[in-house]
Amino acid sequence: MKKSNKLKIYYEDKCLLVVYKDSNLPTIKSEKYNNSLYSEVYDYLHKKNQKVFVVHRLDKDTSGLVIFAKDEKVKKILQDNWDSTIRKYYALVHGQTNKSGEITSYIKETKTLYSYSTKDKSGSFAKTLYKRVKSNKLYTLLDIEIKTGKKNQIRVHMKDNNTPILGDKKYGKKDGFRHMALNAYYLCFNHPIINERIEIDTGVPKDFVSIMNNVK
Repeated sequence: MKKSNKLKIYYEDKCLLVVYKDSNLPTIKSEKYNNSLYSEVYDYLHKKNQKVFVVHRLDKDTSGLVIFAKDEKVKKILQDNWDSTIRKYYALVHGQTNKSGEITSYIKETKTLYSYSTKDKSGSFAKTLYKRVKSNKLYTLLDIEIKTGKKNQIRVHMKDNNTPILGDKKYGKKDGFRHMALNAYYLCFNHPIINERIEIDTGVPKDFVSIMNNVK
């Protein structure tokens, strides 16, 4: 990892940039939030006379890896092949799970932007795979792979599984954790120009390990 002012850069070449987003930071600006990861990336690339294009987003409260393209062609190739990109997350959840599992549903959104699972096929199909990494009497650390990238998918599916994510104020419970324990730690994709496989793994966040170890 290379640090440049605010940015934590895990990969960069003339075509794209992969950076780490902290929790409580939106990927792009909104009326509600002035600062964003996009703004930080824009400032960094603008000084190098390079452009920036958003390839995908993470929820404001989710930390982890985000890809930005440096031209529109690269952005389009990455987005057109997004289903082949392997995306994995670590999540700390309340309660216990099986060693592994699969959660599927159709996801819809209310007018108040609350996502929920339904059997109604007019919703967006979502598929989430998980493996148990470690557990104690209170929490479980999960390794999650999403096969679809629907809004709030992991958070909704963990709620459906009765194992809500720690610190998830929207789909979880009031547990006193300031930050949501969901981290996009792994990306693997074909480089859109040189066609090499790019793999980035940031490992388990130290604060997740600390929370698990502090339960007696």
